[in-house]
Amino acid sequence: MAEGRCMKCKKQVEIKDGTEIVMKNGMKAMKGVCPTCGTKVFRILGKK
Repeated sequence: MAEGRCMKCKKQVEIKDGTEIVMKNGMKAMKGVCPTCGTKVFRILGKK
């Protein structure tokens, strides 16, 4: 699983229910929720 920064908890968390998406500019990203507070977590992965 990927990790992302939760803005509500202010720490690195493992992304729960993460799905990989492709943004408009062609870059990949991981989208999911924080396992602690349930806030949306988003992480840009790059053009891998």
